[in-house]
Amino acid sequence: MSLLINPVVLSVCLMLVLSLLKVNVIIALTVSALLGGLLSGLSLSDTIKAFEGGLGDGAEIALSYALLGAFAVAISRSGLTDLIAHKIIRNVEQHRETHLSLVKWMMLGAIIIMAVCSQNLVPVHIAFIPILIPPLTAAFNQLNLDRRIIACCITFGLVTTYMWLPYGFGSIFLNQLLYGNITSAGLNIEQSQLPLAMTIPALGMVLGLLLAIFVSYRKPRQYQHVERDVLVHSEPVTTPSAVRSMMNIAIIVAALAINVYTGSIIIGALAGFLMLTTASGIRPQNSQDLFIEGVKLMALIGFIMIAANGFASVMKASGGVPDLVASAEQILGSNKAFAAAVLLLMGLLITMGIGSSFSTIPIIAAIYVPLALSLGFSELATVALVGTAAALGDAGSPASDSTLGPTAGLNSDGQHDHIWDTVVPTFLHFNLPLLVFGWIAAIVL
Repeated sequence: MSLLINPVVLSVCLMLVLSLLKVNVIIALTVSALLGGLLSGLSLSDTIKAFEGGLGDGAEIALSYALLGAFAVAISRSGLTDLIAHKIIRNVEQHRETHLSLVKWMMLGAIIIMAVCSQNLVPVHIAFIPILIPPLTAAFNQLNLDRRIIACCITFGLVTTYMWLPYGFGSIFLNQLLYGNITSAGLNIEQSQLPLAMTIPALGMVLGLLLAIFVSYRKPRQYQHVERDVLVHSEPVTTPSAVRSMMNIAIIVAALAINVYTGSIIIGALAGFLMLTTASGIRPQNSQDLFIEGVKLMALIGFIMIAANGFASVMKASGGVPDLVASAEQILGSNKAFAAAVLLLMGLLITMGIGSSFSTIPIIAAIYVPLALSLGFSELATVALVGTAAALGDAGSPASDSTLGPTAGLNSDGQHDHIWDTVVPTFLHFNLPLLVFGWIAAIVL
């Protein structure tokens, strides 16, 4: 079967086109899966059966996201994130007149640490951004700090840690999605080896961050002082006492320990949510509202991942993957370097089209694993290819929460453009290094 009429290729291309045309990703995945099944010779009923059969594979991931969203909202309502934001602002005020350089590095360091912790240690994802960043914009303006640095710092913390550290959202990305899908596609590897395979790509993210801070955006940038609306919660959040803060931190650490011990992010997030709401004295009816708000926070990406698993199931049932592998072998030959570059560029396009690296893994793994193994890539190199190809585009997609989140906080006074001040800087400083370092990992591992 020719590569150009392969049902997998046609389905992925249609999914990309629909996504780039701003069609809802879930609709794009469903329509593309149905077309791919019909083009492969499957009947409509068999295509639907294959699609529905794959939906269950994404249920665990979707539930994990929903519970993490509830946990994130509970942490936000506890006042802990507000306390951290107030301490940062207080330190900025105290040192602004005497140690401007110190203030700058303190803020950048604190923002990077918060972004890193939001994925692994305190899994609130992007929920911390509208609490922490808007109050700091006045300080950014007085320091003439280029906000593109802040966007890069936040995106670095959001993406690098989940693709490298197997805790919190990293546990979903590495242990559940990546490991589950590559083993389902036929790759035999120990789960503990996944962070090792992703180390070199993660170093590319570090290099991109250093270039953004010390080269690209180190010069001062002028912003106007604009009065902005202060973010308020739907319910008042009081700053917790020192004892309450320590208790909240202990609960978060306990939830992380439960997650590691049980190997289930569902149990860890549920335990954390229950402990936080109980310790905060939140009434049952209010805790239900918090839970619903948290589910809403993560619902879209959860449904996208469910649809992506259905899409991957149809691609496997279509029989187009072996034909795609055979066609690709004829085109790529035995040139691993060229093959790795092509696979990574395909991953960049797919992820930018969907807007979520988490949702991309089921699609990429079903295609890349058999292809990489047929081309002679090692197990570690195959993991690096799939993991990097999935993460590629997340930092540079206009529809990704890794770019939408920073813009939501930095544009609180209307002086930060989503495309030119967030998407383009993060694409240049993270996607391009990821391409290079992912390629190096595929060659040397």
